[in-house]
Amino acid sequence: MSITESSSLFDDLENMNTGELLKNINQEDKKVATAVSKVIPQIEALVTGLVERMQQGGRLFYIGAGTSGRLGVLDASECPPTYGVPPNMVIGLIAGGDKALRSAVEFAEDDFEQAWKDLKEFKISSLDSVVGIAASGNTPYVIGGLRTAGNEGIFTGGITCNSNSEMTQVADVAIEAIVGPEFVTGSTRMKAGTAQKLVLNMITTTIMIRLGRIKGNKMIDMQISNNKLIKRAVKMISQELHINEEKSRELLMVHGNVRDAIASFNPHYS
Repeated sequence: MSITESSSLFDDLENMNTGELLKNINQEDKKVATAVSKVIPQIEALVTGLVERMQQGGRLFYIGAGTSGRLGVLDASECPPTYGVPPNMVIGLIAGGDKALRSAVEFAEDDFEQAWKDLKEFKISSLDSVVGIAASGNTPYVIGGLRTAGNEGIFTGGITCNSNSEMTQVADVAIEAIVGPEFVTGSTRMKAGTAQKLVLNMITTTIMIRLGRIKGNKMIDMQISNNKLIKRAVKMISQELHINEEKSRELLMVHGNVRDAIASFNPHYS
């Protein structure tokens, strides 16, 4: 039996009071960061390969099903507003399509052929990369997509919470974050999902830093889409140029983003 399907270390959950349930869930959650720390070398290898291709114009595709697929779509969808990159630079695909983001689509994850069909809709090429996300490491939608992508000369990676899964066999770089049994047996939206989210955060954040989308520690290319972000952008400009916020706001309104506003005063900034 796979680790993600093995029996919980806790039993008689229905007899625990609310405080006990919360403390025990938290006790299990503390194991996640430690598990992720052990696979940093593999994450580094994957990110290095991704950056090499993305610097040449390649795209990053995530493929997954259920919780794993939703996490991939979430990570991809947050890249354009956070880093100002095109929406087709990081793309998340989920078994069952967009409908599956809110509702389970029966048996969608069991089709070995569908992921590659979905990828071909984007005219995927050997310059692109595909990262599969599957807690079990054996999801047919993901395995089929990775296997075909690899056969087509496309760089592949995998994020799983089981060891020696099919994903490990088919991906160029496999990340196995072993978090152990879930608090509720088999509920991989819990520790496994948290581990996957941590790894995805690490991957895209590091990629975007390597691609020059961060200066110092600030999101200088973020999309200015609401008042909170306008205030953040004004503050960044003011701190960088040592000017008051009124002048910073004027620059932001003229140039539309932090990078260009600062570069108008300091051409070497960009």
